[in-house]
Amino acid sequence: MATAESYLKPEVIRQIKRLDLRAQFIVKGFLQGLHASPFHGYSVEFSEHRKYTHGDDPKDIDWLAYAKTDRYYVKKFEAETNITGYLAMDLSGSMAYSHGGPRGKSGGLSKFDYSICLAAALAYLMIGQQDPVGMVAFDQKIKHSLPPKSKRTQLATLLSLLAGLKPAGETDIAAGLTQLAAMLRHSSLVMIFSDLLTDEEAVLKSLRRLRHGGHDVILFHVLDEAEVTFPFRGLTDFEEPETGERLELDADGYRADYLAGVADFRETYRSECLESGVDYVPIDTGMPFDRALTEYLVQRRRRG
Repeated sequence: MATAESYLKPEVIRQIKRLDLRAQFIVKGFLQGLHASPFHGYSVEFSEHRKYTHGDDPKDIDWLAYAKTDRYYVKKFEAETNITGYLAMDLSGSMAYSHGGPRGKSGGLSKFDYSICLAAALAYLMIGQQDPVGMVAFDQKIKHSLPPKSKRTQLATLLSLLAGLKPAGETDIAAGLTQLAAMLRHSSLVMIFSDLLTDEEAVLKSLRRLRHGGHDVILFHVLDEAEVTFPFRGLTDFEEPETGERLELDADGYRADYLAGVADFRETYRSECLESGVDYVPIDTGMPFDRALTEYLVQRRRRG
């Protein structure tokens, strides 16, 4: 029997070709492990509930209540404000990068593939909780958008759109987020997936604009495992993915400076996001997929 941990490993998910099944596997693994996590006492409030009995529709089971109690319940939620979610996907060429790191833990998932899997799992979880979710994808401007809905048919539409996205060319994250901020009419939860390889100050300014507009923001900073660990040795030929510029470097002599630069890069975003009230989640493609889903539940708990 597969364990929750195995469902969440990138190298396992990579073997599944269909995005809908990838999302189901990730969410299943997450829910299996939830009751053993700090969220064991996660509060789920409902006005009417009863134990699941034969003949009830399994899709009406409250899985968060199950994670809390280890019992199956069919529930009816009290009136509450649903989270309106937007998945914001960076289509830059640099997101297509995949090296896999020194141990190949990511199993060849690119930053973009990893981000798409996270986004699909979050959509699966949100629609399962009857929260409306939509999507935008941008390079130098928004190229694709889908208005948020909570109907189950929305999941198939959203996953189909996500599966068809291709990263290419240069990006302007700040412009994409500024466009998104202008589109939002109500307080929303904006979940951003990007490697952030662009002008930091412009991005930070656009994040502040979203927060000042009354929106909650989770910034998933997705890097390849190799970009975080720098496993390269000797003379190595590097290529800038968005411009094609090539540079040969002595990887051993450059490693210490590079790793210090990555640490500074992440720390800048961490500290600035903390100050602005943005949730900053540094991720690499070797990490299990549950971190993003946990951050989503943190946000839901704050808004509850």
